[in-house]
Amino acid sequence: MRVLALHLGLLAVLGALHFALPAYHHGNLARVMVLASYGIGYNLLFGYAGLLSLGHALFFASGMYGAGMLVQHGGAGAGAAMLAGTVAAAAVAGLLALVALRTRGVAFMIVTLMFAQAGYLTILYFGDWTGGDEGFVMAQAGQMLGGIDLGTPGARYLAALALFSACLMGSLALARAPFGRVLVAIRENEERARMLGYDTQAHKRGAMILSGAISGAAGAAYAILFGYVGASFAEVQYSILPLLWVLLGGAGTVLGPFVGALFMFYLIDLASGVTSAYMLIAGVALVLLTLYAPQGLMGEVRRRLWRGLP
Repeated sequence: MRVLALHLGLLAVLGALHFALPAYHHGNLARVMVLASYGIGYNLLFGYAGLLSLGHALFFASGMYGAGMLVQHGGAGAGAAMLAGTVAAAAVAGLLALVALRTRGVAFMIVTLMFAQAGYLTILYFGDWTGGDEGFVMAQAGQMLGGIDLGTPGARYLAALALFSACLMGSLALARAPFGRVLVAIRENEERARMLGYDTQAHKRGAMILSGAISGAAGAAYAILFGYVGASFAEVQYSILPLLWVLLGGAGTVLGPFVGALFMFYLIDLASGVTSAYMLIAGVALVLLTLYAPQGLMGEVRRRLWRGLP
């Protein structure tokens, strides 16, 4: 009950902030919630299954382009676009799993990175359809859901909150479910999990598909809510960012991706207001956190204060 109260309490606070935040932070928090949903998808594969991917931008971009191109070339609305983006990312993750899960460790990282780069180059190659390097602005019809324009600040925030709530509570349920427990067992000792009779390959494949689907849903939501689809979201940077969010917030913790994304977003935002070398400040802060909070912010809370924190 304490765990459930903590997570529901966070959602209640985010809901209350909708009515209290000034416009600038209101928009920022909506963006952070969408990115944190992406981080939750990454955390499922890395934090729970122990698979370090450097190609998650492929899933985020698959969701983004799956939604955006259906709107751009098919005239679909937000609901159909969201579904299309999620399904596209899950399908791409399933196909990648057939190849990547034949490898382990560094080889897995390299394979996922190579496929992500191939996805980025594919977007550039089919520029007539994807908009190439410049991308394209979403048509207003693609931001409409039941007569509500999701591009307006109020609707955007509530839609981002709805997505984040579903991802957060789904992640909490998964962490406490048998499937999540098996993923943790695979992360800690895959050979022992296999000896106990678990099909580790099937569990890792399921984790990869589910991770891709969540990441794709975040990409589709980003396109719909913020009205832009661009190739930059398929670059290596967007594979590294969720890794940083999860490491900073605490890998294998439910709240870690949100805490890490919020911290990183405002660290860069505040540092950029002080100096043009804002990434230097961000880098120093990251090094200090790595040295003095090696398990991430929520990981340290779990280690020092609350052993039962999922």
